[in-house]
This record gives sequence, C-alpha cells and structure tokens, in this order.
Amino acid sequence: MQNIDRKQLAGLIKAFNGTPVTVFGDIMIDHFIRGKVSRISPEAPVPVVLVKEETLLPGGAGNVASNLAALGAKVSLVSVVGDDAAADSLLESIQANGVDVSGVLRDKQRPTTEKVRVIAEHQQVVRFDREASHSLSAPVCAGCINNLKKALASSKGVVLSDYGKGVLCDATIKASIEACRAARIPVTVDPKVEHFKKYRQVTCITPNTKEAWEGMRLMPKDGQPAIEDLGKNIMATLDSTTVLITQGPNGMTLFEKDCISHTPTVAREVYDVTGAGDTVISVFTLALAAGANYKQAALISNYAAGIVVGKLGTATVSREELLESLK
Repeated sequence: MQNIDRKQLAGLIKAFNGTPVTVFGDIMIDHFIRGKVSRISPEAPVPVVLVKEETLLPGGAGNVASNLAALGAKVSLVSVVGDDAAADSLLESIQANGVDVSGVLRDKQRPTTEKVRVIAEHQQVVRFDREASHSLSAPVCAGCINNLKKALASSKGVVLSDYGKGVLCDATIKASIEACRAARIPVTVDPKVEHFKKYRQVTCITPNTKEAWEGMRLMPKDGQPAIEDLGKNIMATLDSTTVLITQGPNGMTLFEKDCISHTPTVAREVYDVTGAGDTVISVFTLALAAGANYKQAALISNYAAGIVVGKLGTATVSREELLESLK
C-alpha cells in the first residue's frame, strides 16, 4: 500500500472514541502462571516451577472486546459463560475494561473456558484447558441471537470471534451474518479453521497464513504470488466483500473486488504474538465503523499489530500508542 496519508489515518483513529461496536463469540480466561525452574521433581522427570507471578486476563472474544475498549470504542459483548465462580471473575474483569456484558448468557451445562499456561523463564512449560466445545443448546442459541439483534440497534460494526468453543456454531453463524447484512452493518470474522467455509458473505475474513491454507483445505505454498492466488480463491468461495490475510513478519495482504494491496510489517521488535490476531480484527473493524475505507482500515490495523507484538502476553493497544506510531 503506497501513498500513506498519516494525517488522514490519525483523524480516523481519533474518531474511534465512542464508536459503537459489538463482539460476538467465545470468551475465555487466559491464565498465566510465571515462575523460575531450579530443579527437577523427584516424583517424575518434570521441572518444578517456583511461582512468582499469576495473572488472569480476558481471552478470545473477551480480548477482542478489551482491545476495542482500550481504543475508545463503546463495546457490547454477546457470548456464553458457565454458571461458576470463574465466570464471575471473567465478567468482572471485562466489565472493568469498560465493556457492556449484559449480552453474556450463563449456561449451567458448560464451564467457563479457561486456558492455563505455566511459563518458566519465558518458556511455556505446559498448558491445560478447562472447556466444553459442544454447540449451544437451542434455547441458549436463541438467546444469543436475540441479544445480538438488540446490540445491532446501536452498533456500527460487528466482530465474530471464533475460537471453536461452541458459541459460533452453524445456527449462530448463519443467523448473525444474516442479521448484520439486513442491518447493513459491517461484519468481520476471525475464523476457526473448522468453520472457515461457513462464513459466507461477510464484510471481511481475517485469517493468518496458516488458517487461510488450512481453511481452504489446500497444501501451503511459498511466496507472495501463492498468497495472492489463495486470497482470490477465498473471496470467490466465500463471496466476501474483502479478505485480509495476516502474514506475520511478512506483513498483511488485503483483497478487494478488483484490487490486491500488500503492506509490510511495521513491527520493530517481536516479543510475543499472543493475541495479535485479536488486535488486527479489532482495529480493522473499528476503523470501518469510524468511517475508514478498507485500505485505511488495513493500514491502521497493521500499525496496531506492530505495537502489540512488542508486548508480552495478551495485550491491548491504545489510541495514543497508535497515533504515536504514525509519526
């Protein structure tokens, strides 16, 4: 992408403040246990981690919502949690970030999803998950769609955040896209590979390179020409308005009907790519909701990704950081 008008991009970023956006998808707790290893357990050949720090952060759609709120958006969240203490903690932390969680339902048939990562000296030792990934029951599914439709009345953009934990299933995917299209509201999706081809007629789908190849059930090929053929294939298959393929250190490529635009990464240092996909779709969708065109939205999201990969853990980006990165 050439001819970057930084002044225009800065104006769009300032317009983020108060722009209403809805997030619909799987929320979870990202639980990090950090410590040091100085010995091997006498009970089994595994390291003993002496815990020094423990943090619990909103993950999945919760991280998308937190990203949006950190950028000044007025965020509504529609999702499902368990009827447990973990849900209380998760919703409290999301709400503390300024997100409206009144659209989140509790389901006694499933636990609140939690990913627990044990990290020693920046090296992940083990991860264990608490989750139920089966589809929602019919009443809970209907409740989610009802809450989404309520949120659409005051939204200018919708993010579908799919982590394969059951909230986005055949019924909710179809109904949510139809509702957004009927309301003429941009709907973007961060896809789960298993559901990739179900996201037809969205405004934008934002897979990374691996997800894009796997979602299309194709063997990966090297080189930008292969990526461009892949993106055109995705657009034709899904009948989407645009496709944005994120390529890590190789930047990202935006596909529109008659145009392909590639932009290199602006990241100076990469410490952690956790949550970078959440940042990209958050910023891209918010930029569209604030009046940006697709190229401008992709450029701004690329700057945001460059910031977040320079931080450790599941992180967010502020408008101030984005504006500073444009200088």
